[in-house]
Amino acid sequence: MTEYGRGRGPEPWHPEDPLYGDQGWTGHQTQQGQVPYAGAPQQEYQQDPQYQQQYPQQPQYQEYQQYPEYQQQQYAQQQYAQPQQGYAPQHPQQAQHPQPQQYAQPQGQPQQPVYDSQGWDTGQGQYTAAVQTDPYAGADYAQHPSAGYPGETPDLYGTAEAYPPPQPPGRRHLEPEPVEQEEEPESDLPVGGAGGRDGEDDGDGDEPSGRRGGRTPKGGKKKRSGTACLLAAVVILGVVGGGGYYGYSYIKARFAPAEDFAGEGAGEVVDVEIPKGAGLGQMGRILKEAGVVASAQAFVDAANANPKGKSIQPGVYPMNKKMSGAAAVALMIDPTKLNVITVTEGMRNSKVYEAIDKKLSKPEGTTREIALRDAKNLGLPAWAGNNPKLMDPLEGFLFPTRYDLSKDSTPESLLKQMVKNATDKYTELGIEAKAKELGLENPLQVVTVASLVNAEGKNHDDFRKMSEVVYNRMKKTNDVTNQKIEFDSTYNYAKNQSEINFNLKEAQAFNNPYNTHFIKGLPVGPIGNPGMDALTATLNPDHGGWMFFVSVDGNTTTFTKTYDEHLKLVAEFQERQKQKNGG
Repeated sequence: MTEYGRGRGPEPWHPEDPLYGDQGWTGHQTQQGQVPYAGAPQQEYQQDPQYQQQYPQQPQYQEYQQYPEYQQQQYAQQQYAQPQQGYAPQHPQQAQHPQPQQYAQPQGQPQQPVYDSQGWDTGQGQYTAAVQTDPYAGADYAQHPSAGYPGETPDLYGTAEAYPPPQPPGRRHLEPEPVEQEEEPESDLPVGGAGGRDGEDDGDGDEPSGRRGGRTPKGGKKKRSGTACLLAAVVILGVVGGGGYYGYSYIKARFAPAEDFAGEGAGEVVDVEIPKGAGLGQMGRILKEAGVVASAQAFVDAANANPKGKSIQPGVYPMNKKMSGAAAVALMIDPTKLNVITVTEGMRNSKVYEAIDKKLSKPEGTTREIALRDAKNLGLPAWAGNNPKLMDPLEGFLFPTRYDLSKDSTPESLLKQMVKNATDKYTELGIEAKAKELGLENPLQVVTVASLVNAEGKNHDDFRKMSEVVYNRMKKTNDVTNQKIEFDSTYNYAKNQSEINFNLKEAQAFNNPYNTHFIKGLPVGPIGNPGMDALTATLNPDHGGWMFFVSVDGNTTTFTKTYDEHLKLVAEFQERQKQKNGG
């Protein structure tokens, strides 16, 4: 079986096919008994499908038979007119008044190509010279029968069984355009019949082969692509597998217990810093990233299960890796486990130095030596540290608060940070201006009073009354204590001790610039690091006229204005001490 449009050579298999003896594209089929002009191939415009359907059998020259008087007149005009390439269907009113033909271009000039509706060159221009050479040759219009009369040549392209018109040479081997087809019921027969190939008939039916028409033979079914089926299977498996994995992960995260380690950890210690304002979830994520816990949820669950789990403070915690969530929580709720140094209110510098040496694993006395040697390089204000009698120029300038340690922390860095905090607070409180209002000589004396108040009082109310006692005893009109403050805390500081019961006569005889039992007025410098309560109370005393105080039970401080009242309280205190000691 021969493919259509192959060109000269083997002929089509059906003798009635218009391409029988295929003349190629230049030799168009002779339709309805038409005779080409002067023996030259007659070109015609390819009409759109809708015109072929609407006027399937309309002849191309029927108006010449209806009006024979025009036949003679047309002969004289043929020598100048271009050959007609086929007449489009006309309406009746158009047939009564045929339009005059256009004049051909003069000989010798190149003809412009003429294109049909699909963009193909009709070849009209290249045959003009041939037509003009003999305009009367073969122009017998009587040989063109009209459509609709008996005996006419059948139109092989106007019926449902017609072969498709030939395609232009460049399109003869293109894939046919898809044709919508009705779904055929599936059959158990093999595709394409018993012996035929897929998409081809094996008989001599009138239908074109499945290869030309793109249709599946009746009774057969399309062969499904194995690649498409495989792709569809892969997609389905991917969707099902992905959905299953997502569902499993969701259920596991939602209902399964959180991943957790067991025990106190592997022994490798890391410093974990918890920032201020961090919640349990953020803490858990920080611990997870540091390798301390297996999952953040394990830590959150353990913290919620511990009554003190929500009391975890920010700071730096030295922690083992691979700890259970419960072990991590137990460590972090213990403030002593924090890798921090906390300077408490009223704490002496000597205690701060010891804590720094211990936390940084330094030999004992390392931080104290640095403080005394480099005091002027640690950020002290200009009004501090100038008196050569000072035991420690940094006393009163290591501000009470918590200081987080890291692997980069050094004694110098910590001391600088503490001094800076104290200097910033003193500037914020404006102690330089307040010193003159309170009758003090310099801002250092404000810090000194605050350190005394912090050492002797118990709370803010005590601090305000205590500062009133200091100011009243410093007055020149004080003839009861002769301007001596007589605070036991100053004697203990000079002795570097913290004793309640000591020999008063020995204290009064101990000559030291810090011992207020021996000297008049304030000690040479602070005896500790006052906190904010003591500082504000020093700047705003009670003004109750208090001169004496004593704590009888060790918890409550009682203040008096006269010395006699004070002696009674002292006697009561001594009696309590005897009973406590079993005497």
